[in-house]
Amino acid sequence: MAHQVAKTKVSLGRGFWLVTALIAVVSAIMSYFVYASGWPIGLPQIAEPAPEIDSLFKFLGAVGGTIFNIVTGYIIYFAIVFRRKKTDPPDAIGVQIHDNPVLEFWWTVIPTILVVILAIFSTVIWSSLQNTAGDVLTMEAIGHQYYFSFRYPKLAKEVTNEMHVPVNTPITLHVTAAEPGSPPVNHGFWVPEVRLKADMVPGLINTLRFTPTQIGGPYRIICTEFCGAFHGTMRATFYIDSQKDFDAWFAKQGGAGGATAAAGSAPSGVSLAGGDAAAGQALFSSKCSACHSVGAFSQKLVGPGLGKIFADPDHAKLVNGTAATPDDAAGILKNGYTGDLGQMPDSTTNQITDKDIANLVAYLVSLSKK
Repeated sequence: MAHQVAKTKVSLGRGFWLVTALIAVVSAIMSYFVYASGWPIGLPQIAEPAPEIDSLFKFLGAVGGTIFNIVTGYIIYFAIVFRRKKTDPPDAIGVQIHDNPVLEFWWTVIPTILVVILAIFSTVIWSSLQNTAGDVLTMEAIGHQYYFSFRYPKLAKEVTNEMHVPVNTPITLHVTAAEPGSPPVNHGFWVPEVRLKADMVPGLINTLRFTPTQIGGPYRIICTEFCGAFHGTMRATFYIDSQKDFDAWFAKQGGAGGATAAAGSAPSGVSLAGGDAAAGQALFSSKCSACHSVGAFSQKLVGPGLGKIFADPDHAKLVNGTAATPDDAAGILKNGYTGDLGQMPDSTTNQITDKDIANLVAYLVSLSKK
């Protein structure tokens, strides 16, 4: 007659629930400290989205601290309770626990819930970083060995190692790196008090969006990519000015009329004669295809599709409201554009020459004829 073997109930030890309560209390105290201490300490919030990013890191700090306490606390507890005793034989095997569906369920469900919450939290913040409204100052930051330069609209010269922005004005900052040497050198752009950081890569444009909320400075701009022997000296200063002080500083740099404006497209001043469509196609693949398709206007990636830009009855004008002509398209490539559909960096930031513009326009013209 077969006998059913009863499962042995394994004791977790007399102090298990006491240790569990202690872990819960310590975790609650740590979480309260993370949220109430003004952490990160010593870094004021001088721009949006610093408060949102701080709240994300506080959430991560509280959750991470709790997980650390649970793992560490139980490891120490079980190491003490189930340690080998002097009376145990040399070949003794410790407590074996297999096929515990309740335990496996909870250690799968709880991390999944935390990951989903973190994903939603992060996505909401990321989405807010991709959208700006109102009057926007679009500017550029370029990393060199071993300094930063900044370009403003309506300002002919670059500003070196000093960045000024007006308070309460949405800023769109395109960052890249110069290509003076071989191989080109990467840099990093970081203002700790703004909480935003981006790599500065030759030939690649990364975009940061923020809105200064507190007048002050100087704050630090730090290179976060090792870029050579003097990497540690690559610093710049960041100032948030009142609109009046910013306008005065801007005028002192040689600007006129203020820098803050939605950039449209001036006449290109580029000779389009001799543009090579084949060369333009190769350049489009390397420089433009990440943001634009060669389909219809509605086939958007980052910007609109450009396949029928000069022969689209549904879009008789370009994104800046000018006529869909080759010279107006060249104007956008030359001068850049900021508007409802986003930002298009100028030719300097995109690192294209007037000849490149002529070739690109020739390619777009050939697409419109198909």
